[in-house]
Amino acid sequence: MTESTLVLVLNAGSSSVKYQLIDMLDGSRAAAGLVERIGEVNGRLLHTPARGERRERLRVFADHAEALAAVAEELAADDLGLGSPGLAAIGHRVVHGGQRFAAPTLIDDEVVAEIRRLIPVAPLHNPANIVGIEVARALRPDLPQVAVFDTAFHSTVPEAAATYAIDRKTAEQHRVRRYGFHGTSHQYVSRAAARLLGRDPAELNMIVLHLGNGASASAVSGGVCVETSMGLTPLEGLVMGTRSGDADPGLVFHLHRVGGLTIDEIDDLLNRRSGLVGLCGDNDMREVLRRAGEGDGDAQLAFDVYVHRLRKYIGAYYAVLGRVDAVVFTAGVGENAAPVREAACAGLSALGIEVDPALNAVRSGAARLISPDHGRVAVAVVPTDEELEIARQAFALVHDDI
Repeated sequence: MTESTLVLVLNAGSSSVKYQLIDMLDGSRAAAGLVERIGEVNGRLLHTPARGERRERLRVFADHAEALAAVAEELAADDLGLGSPGLAAIGHRVVHGGQRFAAPTLIDDEVVAEIRRLIPVAPLHNPANIVGIEVARALRPDLPQVAVFDTAFHSTVPEAAATYAIDRKTAEQHRVRRYGFHGTSHQYVSRAAARLLGRDPAELNMIVLHLGNGASASAVSGGVCVETSMGLTPLEGLVMGTRSGDADPGLVFHLHRVGGLTIDEIDDLLNRRSGLVGLCGDNDMREVLRRAGEGDGDAQLAFDVYVHRLRKYIGAYYAVLGRVDAVVFTAGVGENAAPVREAACAGLSALGIEVDPALNAVRSGAARLISPDHGRVAVAVVPTDEELEIARQAFALVHDDI
């Protein structure tokens, strides 16, 4: 009998489905792919098996059901179909778990209903996540399916940090509190950083900086999250590719009353036309750095604002933790943009935070230290792997003896 060690990880977006099939024996990818532009005339499926060349399929995918059926066909062509006896579970990324879901959870009708009740606090993400879950359950109703929540790792944040200073009854009625996001990344990276340092996570205090198009920071003490920058929504905190991050709440009223913008227009402004793209027209840090290097003033200002916010959070989280053993950079910008890492840590030697310029300049896909030998605080670059973290959590839940 074939041992079931494969986990299919699904990340369903509003018009896309990302997937990876991971073998939990060694964490290797048996296959990976993406269906994009679902519901549009120019739909595309890219499928990459572990052995063989990448395959591309161009066609209309009317909905997520058609998209996932096509994914199943591609996997079956590699003898890895959804009916494979080697498939142990399907792990679903779910962005918002509210206060109820603080751990990976086996999906049933009640769980789906609760994820649906959380749509008002995650209107852009939870509906698509639910569609992915429902389609996958219809395709394999007999297979354990596990929801892994972006918010779960941050559920340990103390009430003093999670509570907004607004009327408590209003906050409770509308579920207003700090939830935090990117939790699977922060959890994976904090453990991987401990391995890099050869230390037990329970011994370490670290600041983790997940810097991609979306960006967030967390303060992790003894392997437990005690503070995070994103809040009720993924809009709060660091400057991002298209999101403003922290801004005076009065900005909303000012733009509505004085500027005449509607609530939807302000929502669009802060989520899609702010951050780097709002400051200089580019949300790709590579372009921002290129333009700044050529003397472009708008790009330089965008970079400076981005780094200033980073440094504020590093300092604030140092105060929250009291002692910091490591500062860890991850995700697309964090892993690849050496100037961002250097600028974020510049002038922090009094806190024990320093970057070695030569080590920082090395490009590598491996976890590595970029701090000098004499640095009191380890500064590290650790590639994130959210899909592997989801697979691990899903597999552990269905194989609780492993």
